Amino acid sequence: MSAAPVFTRTDPALGEFALRPVDPAADAPVLHRWVTHPKAVFWLMQDCDLPAVEKEFARIGADPYHDAFLGLHNGTPAFLMERYDPAHRELVGIHPARPGDIGMHFLTAPTAEPLHGFTRAVLVTVMEMLFADPGVQRVVVEPDTRNTAVHALNKAVGFEIVRTVSLPSKDAYLSTCTRDQFLATRGDRR
Repeated sequence: MSAAPVFTRTDPALGEFALRPVDPAADAPVLHRWVTHPKAVFWLMQDCDLPAVEKEFARIGADPYHDAFLGLHNGTPAFLMERYDPAHRELVGIHPARPGDIGMHFLTAPTAEPLHGFTRAVLVTVMEMLFADPGVQRVVVEPDTRNTAVHALNKAVGFEIVRTVSLPSKDAYLSTCTRDQFLATRGDRR
C-alpha cells in the first residue's frame, strides 16, 4: 500500500493534485515508463532499465538530502517531483546555498491527451508544497539551457535566471524563486 499524500491542492479548473513519497519498488514500473519516454530527455534516464530506475529511487529515498514524490492528478499518477538540499546535492560548489534554500526537479507524465494548463498547475502545486514548509524561503532549479518549455513555465511562477552554470551532465540556467516572487505570480501576498 502506497503512502498517504503529504500535500494536496485543488486547482479550480483541473481538480485535485496531491503528492506522496515515492515507493521505489511499487512505483518503479510507472516511473520507468515516464523517465525513459522521449519527452523526458532532460531527466537523463533514457537508457535505464526497470531495475536501474528502482535502484535510483531507492538511493534517493535513503539520502537525507534528497527525496522524491509521486504526483497524483485526481488520484492517478501524473507527475514526479524531487526535492533536494542544494547545500549538499546537485549544486555543491556552484551555488552558494543559504538557509531556506531548497532544490527541485519536476516531470509530468507523457500523455496522449494533454490538458490545457496541466503542466503549469503541476508546477504551482510543487511550489505550493515546497513553500508550505515555513523554513523554505527560496527554490533553486538548474534546468538544461535547451529546455525552453520549462524556462517559460519557471518564469511564469516567479523564477529568475541567475546565471548559466556547467554541471557534469549539462549546461544549465541556475534560477531562483523566493516565496514573495512566487506569491506575486499568484496574486497573493500572504
